Amino acid sequence: MAVLASTLLLSTLGTATSSALAPGIGRSCATVGEKATVAKVGILICTQDGKKLTWQYVPAEIKIAVASATIQANNDVAIQGVAKGMGYFAAEKLTATNLLTGGSAAAVQAVGSGSADITGADLGSVMQAVEKGVKLKVVGSLVTNWPWRIAVLPGSPLKTGADLKGKKIGIISLASGSFPFAKAVVTGSGLEITDAEYIPVGLGAPAANALSTGAVDALALYTAVYAQIESAGTALRYFANPASMVGVQSLVWVSTADFVAKNPQVVERFLRAAYKGLTFSGTSPEKAMYIGYQQYDTLLAGSTKALRIAPDTKALSIWLESAGISKTGTTEGWPKTWGGISTQAWLRTQAYAQAAGSIKRAIDIDDLWAPQFLAAANNFSRTSIIAQANKYKPVTS
Repeated sequence: MAVLASTLLLSTLGTATSSALAPGIGRSCATVGEKATVAKVGILICTQDGKKLTWQYVPAEIKIAVASATIQANNDVAIQGVAKGMGYFAAEKLTATNLLTGGSAAAVQAVGSGSADITGADLGSVMQAVEKGVKLKVVGSLVTNWPWRIAVLPGSPLKTGADLKGKKIGIISLASGSFPFAKAVVTGSGLEITDAEYIPVGLGAPAANALSTGAVDALALYTAVYAQIESAGTALRYFANPASMVGVQSLVWVSTADFVAKNPQVVERFLRAAYKGLTFSGTSPEKAMYIGYQQYDTLLAGSTKALRIAPDTKALSIWLESAGISKTGTTEGWPKTWGGISTQAWLRTQAYAQAAGSIKRAIDIDDLWAPQFLAAANNFSRTSIIAQANKYKPVTS
């Protein structure tokens, strides 16, 4: 689907100052449609931009598998929605489309089959697919702080994971990262995986209803979804996760080894646009949500922006915390660069995946991890994106 393109970005939005010298992004050219191959950049094409002719990336399409059956106030908004609405994909000459799936496992399967090019999915689900022979590459991190929790109603007699023996745990779907999480909590609490029953309940209102009516005894969801449930009026109490889950990596950007090998510059361009979106959203989650409403009208679900903006912004802010933005509206505590994964996180995630029954053998990290795109993906001015977010006037009506 994608076409070979660039490597280096020389400014915030993807173009450099005009020059009649050797071909380079944003430099002047003579003939529309002329192509040039530039060392460490790739194939460029002479493009008319207003009255000017400049060298630009070759346009490419990229399909993103969304690890959910519906668009949510998480990376769907903070990354895809903002990157589209603010023109970050357009600056990279990328046309990005979404493919909705049933969860992380389903999203990884879509990428592995070629139905999609890249996805943000749980690393445990990626490892599971690799063990089954799917050739994948992780190209960057997305959620670095473990977001999954077990929740019950405040009056529930259940207090710890050990109390889940013989109980029904509500999960998003059998293809979601909530399934292995629930199993890992059970085994991490000294039980067998089969000591509990795992019931698909979806997200938001359906999940809250399943818990409130007693259809399930507990929920295994992530923090951003819980924020929406609590904002809608359902009070919750949370279990402490087992110590084995501290430092486990959650969502990562993953593609096939074949796609990465054939389209390295497209991967770089996608990640750069994605991390620009993350920077904008971390600066102003509320503005990011308004952009999300413009891009995805299903987010409102028949409601209004005025009614949805507060709870949705809260949910998005909580998701951003899991993505490494410890405090929105300021860069305090933010990682110096986006996308890195420590060796310790890899090892802890592998141990978690084994505890959840997702994998039976160790996965060779060197075969799976492809961090070579991150330097170029972070080659933009955070300061400029932050200033852009601060100046942005959202459509609130």
